[in-house]
Amino acid sequence: MRKIKSNFFISLDGVVESPDKWHFPYFDDEMGAAVGAGFATADAMLMGRVLYDEWAAYWPEHADEPFGDVMNSMKKYVVSNSLQEAAWENSEIISGDVTKKLIDLKAQDGGDIAMSGSATTVRWLLREGLLDELNLLVHPLAVGSGLARLFPPDEPSIPLELLSAQPFKTGVLNLSYGPAKDGES
Repeated sequence: MRKIKSNFFISLDGVVESPDKWHFPYFDDEMGAAVGAGFATADAMLMGRVLYDEWAAYWPEHADEPFGDVMNSMKKYVVSNSLQEAAWENSEIISGDVTKKLIDLKAQDGGDIAMSGSATTVRWLLREGLLDELNLLVHPLAVGSGLARLFPPDEPSIPLELLSAQPFKTGVLNLSYGPAKDGES
């Protein structure tokens, strides 16, 4: 069975918005290996419409950048009931009964389904019990600004269990969580 694995750069205060503005001082070989590991078992990506729109506008024109060929060639699933067409190479829209379609997709043969970003979609997947792994690269800074936080104050409680934890020399924590076993928090 395939797993859906989400990966985020996140600040201590929960900001996931615009990591390009704050995370690069912490990026080194150690983090690069962790980022690569987040996609090592994946043969597809899952994203929400907003991220799809941003990446579909960027990556086809930047295939020569690191990860460009991977981003363009990998199968992409877009969760959206408003997107009418997914023109980016190897993209497919998942709409309607998204829960059932994702359950069916996870039951198919293949590698894992990776995510990078799409906080709204990740929160929905957690609530629906569809996210198998939440991988966080927690940066040792409070960004302070940014509306996009992984868990805003009005979000319901979602119990998780720690799968692994690794501190990096830069102070970044590489944390992996999975759904908590029934009755645990």
